[in-house]
Amino acid sequence: MTLQERRIPWYLWPFAAIWKLLAVIVEMTGRLIAMILGIVLMIVGALVSLTVIGAIVGIPLAIIGLLLFLKGVF
Repeated sequence: MTLQERRIPWYLWPFAAIWKLLAVIVEMTGRLIAMILGIVLMIVGALVSLTVIGAIVGIPLAIIGLLLFLKGVF
């Protein structure tokens, strides 16, 4: 039986790293807490994004919250 090594292309590495970080958070906190934390991050990201300067931080924060919520659901 051969093990097939799954290599991630260099241009997808940041997305894979974020997804692995979210997986570690879900494993450590549990699904329900991860989903609640994801919702909170989405709300905070949306509130911070109301200003132009805050959008630089708020939009990625909301995206990470959405990914955390999705990781908790699935």
